[in-house]
Amino acid sequence: VQLQASGGGLVQAGGSLRLSCAASRRTFRTYNMGWFRQAPGKEREFVAAISWNGRSTYYADSVKGRFTVSKDNARDTGYLQMNTLKPEDTAVYYCAADPLSVGAVAAEYDYWGQGTLVTVSS
Repeated sequence: VQLQASGGGLVQAGGSLRLSCAASRRTFRTYNMGWFRQAPGKEREFVAAISWNGRSTYYADSVKGRFTVSKDNARDTGYLQMNTLKPEDTAVYYCAADPLSVGAVAAEYDYWGQGTLVTVSS
């Protein structure tokens, strides 16, 4: 499965962005999906995850209540809606997918997108 992340950009603090993660194969609809981010000089960190059928979602404490992860299996696309953005949300955001794993451990995801840059200005 190839993943293509998009939707990043420059936004002012308090603004919103929606990231998309388009998959190349229909098998994506049976895959769990995660979002991770990496800020300059920092380790990659977990942001959010969703089970293959959308019934379970998981969030890092730092984004809970502001970000929403979703998955449209009819379109083989996942989303990360980001509201009330803060300068500390600035990072390259990556989507990931896996048929078995779902959660906060990056190493458990087999497939990764190329990343999309989100910059939040103060």
